[in-house]
Amino acid sequence: MDIETFYHYCLAKPGVEETFPFDEKTLVFKVMGKMFALTGLEREEFTVNLKCDPEYATELRAAHADIRPGFHMSKKHWNTVHFQGELSDRFLCELIDHSYELVVRKLRKADREVLAELAKEEGKD
Repeated sequence: MDIETFYHYCLAKPGVEETFPFDEKTLVFKVMGKMFALTGLEREEFTVNLKCDPEYATELRAAHADIRPGFHMSKKHWNTVHFQGELSDRFLCELIDHSYELVVRKLRKADREVLAELAKEEGKD
């Protein structure tokens, strides 16, 4: 998956915004103000840090060479995923979805209701 496809896939999700909270080189996607994906725009290798359930993260790392413990992140809750390696675009989308859904599950009920309404308006319910 290339960075443009990744970018549009993330932004298409309800309640998502792109931010640069660290510097002008680190693109961060947030849902309702909470991070679920980030990537360095000037890195040679296109990798993305994605939030992940700790047990699933361990399984993924054991099964796929393109998935490693999160770079500069909590190794327990984040993976760094090589986006131009052997993983299919479909699987990469599933990993993005998993990250997004983990963050959404932890949001306050009121914020989840706002997201549900946004999804309805956008036809993504």
